[in-house]
Amino acid sequence: MGEPLRIGVVGAGAISGAYLDTLERLDGIRLTAVTDLDPARAGALAARVPGGGVAVVGSVADLVVRDDVDAVLNLTVPAVHAEVALAALGAGKHVYGEKPLATTRAAADGLLAAAAAAGLRLGCAPDTVLGTGLQTARAAVDGGLIGTPVAATAFMTTPGHERWHPDPEFYYRPGGGPLLDMGPYYLSALVHLLGPVVEVTGAASRPRAEREIGSGPRAGERFGVAVDTHVTGVLRHAGGALTTLVMSFDIQAARLPSIEVHGTAGSLSVPDPNHFDGLVELHPAGGEWTALPVSAGCPGAGRGIGLADLAEALAEDRPHRASAELARHVLDVMLTLLDAAREGRSLGVSSDCVRPEPVRL
Repeated sequence: MGEPLRIGVVGAGAISGAYLDTLERLDGIRLTAVTDLDPARAGALAARVPGGGVAVVGSVADLVVRDDVDAVLNLTVPAVHAEVALAALGAGKHVYGEKPLATTRAAADGLLAAAAAAGLRLGCAPDTVLGTGLQTARAAVDGGLIGTPVAATAFMTTPGHERWHPDPEFYYRPGGGPLLDMGPYYLSALVHLLGPVVEVTGAASRPRAEREIGSGPRAGERFGVAVDTHVTGVLRHAGGALTTLVMSFDIQAARLPSIEVHGTAGSLSVPDPNHFDGLVELHPAGGEWTALPVSAGCPGAGRGIGLADLAEALAEDRPHRASAELARHVLDVMLTLLDAAREGRSLGVSSDCVRPEPVRL
């Protein structure tokens, strides 16, 4: 691959450590700079890098113009994802960011247009879909093990992130909620498995006006809820399969599978798409549930493998898999689902995307 892709990190919050754990294992990636609203957090992240040499930078504006930064890893809160990404693209840097790509369709479209005009790469999490769990499941679907897919279910149920996150307010503000926060994992997986979504029907609710922080120095503080916290919908995929989706911060406990895909010749149990691996089980027609051997995906992957794929794609002059086009479609599906819930009717999804290339084992 030649010289490593030099990375500047914007945002040194909780998720940054998981990225660092992956990036420090990759020869094609080198962290060179970091900035955060809290300089102490930025310094702590820089100090974790073996060998040192990571600059702690005072602002986003200063970081994106550095000569030792080829790409920006955008780990900010959702409300400023688009703003930070646009600044980096404007400075001539490739961008890989946390999900969602943006909080509005217009902002997402602006990012895609800016990246295309500048000839730069724009990628977006989740990259969990590149792990062995989802890719083994995709290989089973593509290989015809369940026949023609006809239906799927996808469930993400939790009492809410305020139980464990010390500063959880952003999960309950525009750009957050169970659908925009966790939905990208499930919808990205469903696009890999079944293709893009063409129509949605939905319903949503907000049972509680306030939440209470459950951990950290602010435990016991209450804050307001500005988004729907229980969302359910039916998605029609381009191939005809129907997915039933439930995303909730209002369910105390449930015994529901993360994702199941059902076809004319069998059913498939898919592991939690918030993780990179997990057991994939097949139930052929007339048979029994059987675990499938790992057959595809990146073993031992962690958060940041999508950025590594982007760096490799640059060197090989091919499309990267955790693409902005996929993230834009997923955002459109989520926003259209919320629109359908508000309007009480089915709505078509105006965007489209190409299924990313599968990952060989």
